[in-house]
Amino acid sequence: MIRIAWHTLRHHMSGFIVSFMALFLGAVIVIGSGGLLETGIHNAAPPHRLAAAPIVVTGDQRYTYTQNDLVFPERLRIDAELTEKIVKVPGVAAAVQDMSFPAALVKGGKVTGHGWSSARLSPYQLTDGTAPTKDGQIVLGKALADRTGLTTGERIQLLVHSTQKGYQVSGLATGPDDVGDVFLADAEAARVADRVGTTDNIGVFPASGANTQEVASAVRAVLDGSPITVLTGDNRGRAEDPDVVADGSDLIPLAAAFGGLSAMVTVFVVAGTLGLSIQQRQRELALLRTIGSTPGQLRRLILGETLFLAVVATGLATIPGPWFGHWLLDAFADAGVVPGSIAYRAGSVPVIVGVGTALLTAIGSAYIAAQAAARTRPTEALAEATLQRRWFSAFRLVVGLLCMAGGAALAWGTAGSAGPDAAGVATPAAMVWAAAFGLLGPVVVRAMVAALRRPVGMVSGLAGELAAHNARARTARLASAVMPVMLASGLAVGLIYMQTTQSEGAERAFGENLRADAVVTSASGGLPLDLVDTVRRQPGVAAASAQIPTTGYIEPDELMRPSEGEDAGPQPTELSMQGVTPQGLDRTTAYHAASGSLTALSGDSVALPATYAKDRKLGDLVPMRLGDGTQVKLKLVATVEGRRGYETALVPASVLVGHTDGALVPQIMVTASAGTDRARLMASLSKLAALQPGLRVSGTDALKAAQAEADDTQAWMAYLVLGVVVGYATLSLINTQVLATTERRKEFMLQRLIGATRRQVLQMMAVEASLVALAGMVLGLLVAGATLVPLSMSVLGTALPGGSPWILVVVLAAAAALTLTTTLLAAGAVLRGRPGDMAGIKD
Repeated sequence: MIRIAWHTLRHHMSGFIVSFMALFLGAVIVIGSGGLLETGIHNAAPPHRLAAAPIVVTGDQRYTYTQNDLVFPERLRIDAELTEKIVKVPGVAAAVQDMSFPAALVKGGKVTGHGWSSARLSPYQLTDGTAPTKDGQIVLGKALADRTGLTTGERIQLLVHSTQKGYQVSGLATGPDDVGDVFLADAEAARVADRVGTTDNIGVFPASGANTQEVASAVRAVLDGSPITVLTGDNRGRAEDPDVVADGSDLIPLAAAFGGLSAMVTVFVVAGTLGLSIQQRQRELALLRTIGSTPGQLRRLILGETLFLAVVATGLATIPGPWFGHWLLDAFADAGVVPGSIAYRAGSVPVIVGVGTALLTAIGSAYIAAQAAARTRPTEALAEATLQRRWFSAFRLVVGLLCMAGGAALAWGTAGSAGPDAAGVATPAAMVWAAAFGLLGPVVVRAMVAALRRPVGMVSGLAGELAAHNARARTARLASAVMPVMLASGLAVGLIYMQTTQSEGAERAFGENLRADAVVTSASGGLPLDLVDTVRRQPGVAAASAQIPTTGYIEPDELMRPSEGEDAGPQPTELSMQGVTPQGLDRTTAYHAASGSLTALSGDSVALPATYAKDRKLGDLVPMRLGDGTQVKLKLVATVEGRRGYETALVPASVLVGHTDGALVPQIMVTASAGTDRARLMASLSKLAALQPGLRVSGTDALKAAQAEADDTQAWMAYLVLGVVVGYATLSLINTQVLATTERRKEFMLQRLIGATRRQVLQMMAVEASLVALAGMVLGLLVAGATLVPLSMSVLGTALPGGSPWILVVVLAAAAALTLTTTLLAAGAVLRGRPGDMAGIKD
């Protein structure tokens, strides 16, 4: 049987090449997505700016008193006095404070400022001039100086913390991560950034000969009880970029969803391709049964062929698989989906999982096909090969119905989810629906063929009638050809409209709350809170209100540690927060009080979304944590309504401004008074630049553009996933149609020998391809519809998804064109010779 298997591989090369490509590409995709998942689990971030310090002490961004995986979005600053305590730890040679703050050169753009001591942590080395030892001196990074043309001795203007001050360039420095850093004297840096008494990080240098891990443990012991974390190795990068802690974990569900979707598509593509390849050899297998081959020998033959093919394909896939995962991480980082400082870290597990998935799928598919061939009695083998009797199985029906039930449950969950969270449930729902309709595909295909037989015959004549008979007699073969069309069209329609629906929901929520005519921002990253009153007094201004977006948490009245039992009781609730000034809020936004009054937002108060305040009454003190982890109790003065899933809590800007990274107001929303057009309003506000250096005035179109850019980031990620998964399904579609067509050489030969012309055979194949495309698109639309309707109900409140109808037209047209073109090109290649040549007859 091994010899027969080898000869079979040689003489059925086209079918096995298609199966090989499906196995190889599927394993590459699963290995790459598995590597992405392991990278998210490690969440390693090698340091750059802090690389010289073997140990880094920083604030603990994790919400430690909760079972949920919550992370504070604003940087937790630490007490600068901890530096003295750390220096006294045995084995510590030095401890250096590190502080960063946003700034901008009046002529040079945005930069990042630091105290000069932190230059040792990179390290930065002076290449020209001297260090900043007193106020008014500044050192520039060499790359920044080269970009701006600045040299030692020149004077510059620096915007920092809403003020402008002149500095003399005392020196230039170069470091390993020189992208736009400036350095001031330590005392002045703390003062101008309003960080006196606090610092971002503390770099720790162990004494010569001391063990880094032992020193780190000693530092942890000394600082026990403080909200800090001590980092070593690759974890030090988390101190440079807290987004690694906040957003790095997003890579896990992202990779899991992408990997799960890829694995599902791989299973269907590989199973369909191998199944079709084996179906094409039914006559050959039937002959083996009639000459005495046992069922066991037949099974070993099919499994041996498949195992050899799968081992070679998956073995080769281990070479590009990790590279593909690394490329995916870089693509996600470039799009801003995950922090760019996360390093790709993947071992042997993704390779084992990817190879195992492909091998198990191949062997499982081959075993099922082998069982069907082995069960056939020798006397029935040729008849079975000629006329397909077994086109469906009870097992397939049961599993398909179970998947239908699972898809219905997920659809219910999608409809019940809040708008932004609905896609997280809809994505696995799409996978389950695809599995259900894929398993039940032969039933749908048979029903469609029965319904379309007469109309097709009437429209296309004899060729259509013959195509309908072929489809009816070979339902399983037709269903195998339909599967890739269903996957490609269904996933393309579902994933694209899923993203456009989410984007439209976010755009509606943003637009519904926007009532302002202009927005005031700053080149230095923020504005002082008292500027709101100044803006409000300008000519042509009817209302002005600050906006400080962040994230906060409502805490339960009694927050217990998770270690106190398996059930830690009520947990914090995460929600969006907006710091506002109540005066003018009703004119610049659409927020309105469902109960209470928004004008009462002063002091320690809060207006909660109505859905978050069901168990509270006005006047209650609400225990909350702000974005930097600060615990507060705010008086409930109002409740507000909001689009489901996009609810926002309103807090006085005076309460929130000191608990954000910039400690400033990012933007001031302004509404024009009656009779003042937008141009006059913006001209009036622009005059404030003389009082507030760096002030910028723009229309609300800039805010909409920023919102659209954020949506584009998520869309880019979705389209990348779509491109990989649907691209694989599309390649499978092409390969499957080629295989299904070229393996029918003998059938075409017989038709030509009994008088059919080349044109008639092509007409028959065009009708068959149309049936395949139509069945695949119908199944694809069922998958997409079952996924998108509950999603759209959750996000938009309507059954129709957001997005242009041309998306549907283009996807379906592309699927139909690919199916028809591939089939006809393959059939044309087969029919290129004369009938006698095809039969092996020589003149």
